Amino acid sequence: MPTTSAGLLGAESGTGVPLRQRVQRVLDAIRPAVQSDGGDLELLEVTAGGVVKVRLHGACVGCPSASMTLKMGIERNLRQYVPEVRGVEAVEPV
Repeated sequence: MPTTSAGLLGAESGTGVPLRQRVQRVLDAIRPAVQSDGGDLELLEVTAGGVVKVRLHGACVGCPSASMTLKMGIERNLRQYVPEVRGVEAVEPV
């Protein structure tokens, strides 16, 4: 998980970078940690209310720790680097 903003330049608000792109940058920084456990994540939507909707893939599907990863990993990082984010929701795989 990212611990500094060095890899997330431009993720901060006020940079002129669109919200969805800033969210994607944070997710791209988180992705290697998720992939190292055999999973992956896909950005589906960022709502007008600041809710990020993602789809979990691979080992994340059905994993008992997925909800903890979603809240303590993904959501925490998104809220830290993209203040407009109010929450993260997982959308079930199709």
